This record gives sequence, structure tokens and C-alpha cells, in this order.
Amino acid sequence: MAEISRRDFMRAAGLAAAGGCGLLLKGCASKTSWDVVIKDGLVVDGLGTPGRVADIGIVGDAIVRIGRIPSAGGAMVIPARGMVVAPGFIDVHNHTDTAILVNPMAESDIRQGVTTIVAGQCGDSPFPLSDAMFEEEEKRLREEYGLVLSWHDIRGFYTRIDKAGTALNFASFVGQGTVRAAAMGYGDRKPEPAELALMKKLVANSMAGGAFGISTGLEYAPGGFSPTEELIEVCRAAAPYQGMYATHMRDEEAFVVEAVDEAIRIARESGLPLQISHLKTGYVRNWPKLGTILGRIEAARSAGLDVFCDRYPYIASATGLDMYFPLWAREGKTEAFLQRLQDPALRKKLAAYVESQEANLGSWDKVLISGVDTEKNKGLEGVSVLEASRKANKTPYDFMKDLLIEENDRVGIVQFAMSEDNLKTLMAHPLVGVGSDGSALAPYGPLGKGKPHPRSYGAFPRALGTYVREDKLLPIEAMIKKMTSIPAARFGFTRRGVLQAGNFADIVVFDPDKVRDKATWADPHQYPEGIPHVLVNGKVVIRDGEHTGDLPGVVLRKGGPETA
Repeated sequence: MAEISRRDFMRAAGLAAAGGCGLLLKGCASKTSWDVVIKDGLVVDGLGTPGRVADIGIVGDAIVRIGRIPSAGGAMVIPARGMVVAPGFIDVHNHTDTAILVNPMAESDIRQGVTTIVAGQCGDSPFPLSDAMFEEEEKRLREEYGLVLSWHDIRGFYTRIDKAGTALNFASFVGQGTVRAAAMGYGDRKPEPAELALMKKLVANSMAGGAFGISTGLEYAPGGFSPTEELIEVCRAAAPYQGMYATHMRDEEAFVVEAVDEAIRIARESGLPLQISHLKTGYVRNWPKLGTILGRIEAARSAGLDVFCDRYPYIASATGLDMYFPLWAREGKTEAFLQRLQDPALRKKLAAYVESQEANLGSWDKVLISGVDTEKNKGLEGVSVLEASRKANKTPYDFMKDLLIEENDRVGIVQFAMSEDNLKTLMAHPLVGVGSDGSALAPYGPLGKGKPHPRSYGAFPRALGTYVREDKLLPIEAMIKKMTSIPAARFGFTRRGVLQAGNFADIVVFDPDKVRDKATWADPHQYPEGIPHVLVNGKVVIRDGEHTGDLPGVVLRKGGPETA
């Protein structure tokens, strides 16, 4: 991405070669030809300090002045009186991967004020791909989205995004589950020395290509088959590149304390900073454990470990229906899982496990079906497993088993298993930031299917509207800091996350009295309210609540010119 030249910067700031007014000095006379001026907004810089009413002058992709700008000089003027002007939000846990190629406008994210996303989460990334994985993914993308797969590694994937364009800035982890599958397949076994060496090589190659670290999804196959020692060894391959370890932990319910301990050990022994993804305690019996796990995290931080967490502002999670079946049953490819579901010899064992999941939940009415592939079952979207099984005159186990077989294991669900009080504690905690755990969707086209978790449309406006304005958990400046300067500093996104002269003009303008999420469980494909303007790298992507079609986002590569 081209950066503003020193000469243009000096000209835009109204400075003479021999001196002149300071960049932030109010009332400085200027001959600037501004590209964009944001007028009379309450500028909240992202550092946690109180806002001040000011104008922001932008030339090219950069902020040039924050202060009073008496004349627009022919610029596009965005009136912001009564609005908060903040750095663009950074979504540190986002599942937009190949979807950014399906719809580069990134509608549901950019309309929340999100200008940078970090993908490749929960052990899953669209790279690196073995030849066998390439064939499978090429078939899926072609059938589902009409996309032609053209990459095997991170460099090829990033090049594809560069060519297609994107509305927001894109960064990614490399997924440990994907790496394991590429090196040794999907089986539950110990890697051979050569396979472990290949995993480390694939991680190192991804880091050299710009990945920001390695992520795990230890409740999923095949990543969950990895013992702690294997994870430490693979993570060490990211250490020379100053990578980060982001983890969907091995357990978020009964053994959540032990899972936190494991995450801390992996980070400490591999030498990586730790990001605990979507920190939660699932199921009523585990809600009281929140104080214990926060104590473990605080102690690790005090002992010198660079650790932080993220959380989405909802009490329901989202995943696949197959998660209610044991990890051993999910070993291998989809076909192997579906064969086990149809094996009479395994029925009793599988049914007993699924029934134990119901005991944790309390009832299957706490699980909503959010997405299926076939038209035959579309009517099940938004319906609870309990209600759907009764209508089908089946036990919940038989209904779930049959649905997974019919849908080729492509069944999304939303599960209500968390505490609102715990959520508030987490949202206010200084070591917890905001991550949507969603992906860039749209109410139209192939990304508008089903009834997905509302977080994909509403996580950031919900944090501001519900938990700042209504519940007053913390001041708006503190919440904005969690969404901007803190993640920018952790990930090394230089010149982002703070509104100051010289930084990239990633900016959101929102109404603090009106900002709110509109997406619901019954009707999730709804954009939020109260966010009329969003700029990415100086270009206006959302203007008066409408997408301009501009695609000014860039791929952020670890170690690249825009990172520390």
C-alpha cells in the first residue's frame, strides 16, 4: 500500500519547508486540499482518554490533522456533530476466510464499524493445503460458492485477496488443525518424527508469509487429537517470527480450569503471547468457575506471560451439531463420521454420550438449528432440537443423527448455555477485549443463508449500545480502547487503532445514543443502527449508512510494512 510522501504530508499539513504550525495545533492556517474532512465530532482517540470536539483532516490514506479545520478546501465533508468519531474497530476473533472472496464488501463486519479482522481462528485456516485437501476444498468452494481455488499456501491466498480487493483490512493466523491435516491426515494418532517436522515447517512457512501466529481448536478434530507436548513443539515454530498463540481451548465447560492451565503452559513453554478465544464457562454447573479461571489468567499475567482474552457480547455460542458427539466419533473425514453414525454396533455408545450432553444443557430446547444445506430441511432453521425432534416423532438422538446424515454433517447450531452475569464480568474485565467469533455475511447472496448467530451482524454495536449505554459497565472510552488501541498494539498493527496525525484513516462515526444491534435469533440478517459512516485507509466505505462499494482494505502481513 502506497504511503503518503513526506512532501505531500507537509503540504497537506500546511507546513512550510522551514517550519510552520504543529499538526495538532488548533486554528493553524492551512492551504490543504483535503480529501475528506470529518467535522465537529467527539473525537475519542482509542487510548482511553476522554473525547474532545474536533475535526479530522484526511489526505490519501492518512490522518493529517486533528483540530479545527476552518475550510473544507473542496474535500468530501462528513458532518459528525453529536457523533463519536473513533478508530475503526479491530475484530481479533473472526471466521471470515474464503468468504472474503465470495463477497469482498464484507457487509456485516464493515457496517459494525469493523475495519480490520483477524481470521484463521480455532485451528482452521484456508492454508496450508496438501494436494488431497486442495482437491476436496476446490470441489466444496466450486459447488457452494462458484469459487475457483488457486492457492496452496498463505502467499497464494493473500495474493488472491490482493487481486480481488476487500472493504476492510485482513489478517490471519495459521490453523494448527489445518497444519496437522496437511502433514498427517485426520487420524487420532501420534505424529511420526517426519510428520512433526513437516508441521513445524508448514507453520514456519506460514509465519514467513505473514501469519500473525498459530491458532488451535482443541474441541475439534483433528486438532483435538494433539497432546500438549505436540502443541508446544509446533507452536515453537512460530516463536522466531514473534507469533501469537490463539486458542479455542480443549474444554470450555467441566474442565475449563484445566484447559486454561494447559493454554498457559503451551504459551509459556513455546515462548508465545497467549490469546484465549471467546473465554466462557458453559453450563450452569460451571458458571461459578469464572472467578477461578480469571484468577489463573491474572496470575499468569503477573508472572510475566503476555496473555489477553476476547469475548463476544452474547450468552449463546454457535458451532456445528456434530459437537454433541464424541471426538473419537469425529475422527477422519466426514464420510468416516457419518459411517459411525450408521453403525448399529456404536448406537448405544453414541446415544449415551449425546444424552450426557443433554444433562449438561438441561434441555434440547436450548439448542437452535441455525443452518442446513438442503431445501428439504430449511424449515428447521430457527427451530430447537427439542421441538424439531418432537415434530419428527423421534428421540433427540435419532433426530440429530438422521439430520447430520441427511445434511452431510453440515448443520449449524446456536446453544444457550452461558450466564449474563458472567458475561458482564468478562466485558468489564481489563484483560478481556471484544471479538465477534462471527464472519462477514450479507442479507443477500450465498452468505445470506440460514439463521446464523447474530454476533456476525451485531457484536460491536451491542457492546456499545447494551453494555456501555444501557448497563453502564464501563465508560465508552474504555470500551473503545478494548476494540482499537489494545488489539492494535498486541498484534503490531502500526499506525492503526489510535486517532492521531500520521496514522491510517481507519475511522468509524457513530451515534452514542442510537447505536445498537438489530440482529435477532429469529431474524439475524439485519444490519445495526447508529453507525452512519466508516472509513478504511482514508476511503469512505459506509456513507450515510450505505455501502459505497469501495474496496480500500489491505492484507496485513506479520513483519510487513504496516506491522511492528
